[in-house]
Amino acid sequence: MKKRVKTAVFPVGGLGTRFLPATKSMPKEMLPIANKPIIQYAYEEAKEAGIEKFIFVTGRNKNAINNHFDHSYELESKLGQKNKEEDLKKVLSWLPKAGQIAFVRQQKPMGLGHAIWCARNFIADDEPFIVILADEMMIGKKDSDGNNFLANMIKEYEKIESDANFIAVDEVEKSDVSKYGIIEIAEKNKVINMVEKPNPENAPSNLAITGRYLLQPKIFKYLANEKIGAGGEIQLTDAMKDMCNNGEEFYYKKINQQRFDCGNVLGYIEANIAFALEDTNVRDDVIKILQKYL
Repeated sequence: MKKRVKTAVFPVGGLGTRFLPATKSMPKEMLPIANKPIIQYAYEEAKEAGIEKFIFVTGRNKNAINNHFDHSYELESKLGQKNKEEDLKKVLSWLPKAGQIAFVRQQKPMGLGHAIWCARNFIADDEPFIVILADEMMIGKKDSDGNNFLANMIKEYEKIESDANFIAVDEVEKSDVSKYGIIEIAEKNKVINMVEKPNPENAPSNLAITGRYLLQPKIFKYLANEKIGAGGEIQLTDAMKDMCNNGEEFYYKKINQQRFDCGNVLGYIEANIAFALEDTNVRDDVIKILQKYL
């Protein structure tokens, strides 16, 4: 019987250089989208998908993330004294239960693959797990059962007899394939190869690997090789490719929601606009502001 997917890994140790000077002392994952930090959206997405254990792979200057997932007793006391129940709910209602969350330090920013490898001792040898890149955000309606994209990806995994791996992908312009890991596909949503940041003329498709993965713990054996890839870093895509070439099954699921790359400034700005327009409390005012500048 398959083990239930109940663990998520959040690699949040990056330097966030594309947001300097804002990220000199503040993690990019704590930058707000509307009134919530990026990392909280990612956590809530995982929680809604049934995840129960949350592992954050952090680095230096990331203590704000740790603090955000803890109690702030002075703030809570002040809000309670002033009977600000709605504000108190915003602070407390979403917090994880004690023992559900762990922080692991990635001492050197050596790439996504290295960050995932740092979580190896917190995941059992037979335990599939989710990887979420918080700065790749999605917005859109849930299905008729109230499930988000991640929950549906887990459900599709559970229907497959083998202990396979799943990758979320999104269609991108052919001219943009050099920015992503790109998959080569076969029938029945099966992945047969992956290429990290190919030239457009050599790309096997325009399906880009995005920030949601369901992986088997075998990935750690491949990441332990510390294979240096694109950008001089240990790339997760390279380890997945080696797994795939060695007969491990990989499937893909296309994202059916709007995706925002909040790892760059323009994507971050667009996400703020989109999420603000989803909020009925401020939507009309946001439209007025946009009209003012357009």
